[in-house]
Amino acid sequence: MPMHDWTRVKAGTYHNFHVLWMSSITNRLNAGLLPPSYFAMAEQIIGRPETDVVALETSSRPKQPPSGNSGTAVATAKPKAAIVMPIPPDKERYARRANQVVIHHELGEVVAVIEIVSPGNKDRRRALRSFVEKAIDLMDQGINLLIIDPFPPGRHDPQGIHKAILEEFNDQPFELPPGRPLTFVAYQVEPLLTAYVEPIAVGDRLPEVALFLDGEEHIYVPLEETYKSTWNVLPAEIHRLVESPPTA
Repeated sequence: MPMHDWTRVKAGTYHNFHVLWMSSITNRLNAGLLPPSYFAMAEQIIGRPETDVVALETSSRPKQPPSGNSGTAVATAKPKAAIVMPIPPDKERYARRANQVVIHHELGEVVAVIEIVSPGNKDRRRALRSFVEKAIDLMDQGINLLIIDPFPPGRHDPQGIHKAILEEFNDQPFELPPGRPLTFVAYQVEPLLTAYVEPIAVGDRLPEVALFLDGEEHIYVPLEETYKSTWNVLPAEIHRLVESPPTA
């Protein structure tokens, strides 16, 4: 299933797909992909504007080796990605982090968040700033993050969403590869903040991207599978709008 060009439709039409895809990812995580005592919830407010998908850990999770008998594919080997970027610690940021309170949910501790970018997150400078600040706040709280951005860079993020976030940490250089303007990026917060970036283009298959849970432990979110199942239940009219080339 190729990634489609969602700039061809209005924001409201994309939002319909966004909500359905978010639900599909949440259901798949809860259908045995997450380890025991972890679970996912959609559209939760955890101290900042609501997040798309939250992975929670109950308070008394026994530590198990990743190869336990649960059948869950939890990995500890470093994930492969087109671009792997360790983000050196910043003393000022770590000082601010020490003064913050860890975000908790009433049903468990938040360990990871998945965000699917919408046009409204990037179409204005203030909107982009709000999204970046939310991402930074989550990582400062020790919460792992997976960002899916199916939209090309715009005026306010000329090198994409990852570069906009990276600039809040340091002036480390980053440029999207030519011809691959869409960004999928997993942020691992411990033991060292690291970004695993997968740039793709419209027409490419969706990449396999990690979602970190605890230190090096991570799972792979079935983006291709959930995207396809969501696309397949959309009305034919939306298929036509998304797949039809722009008129001259």
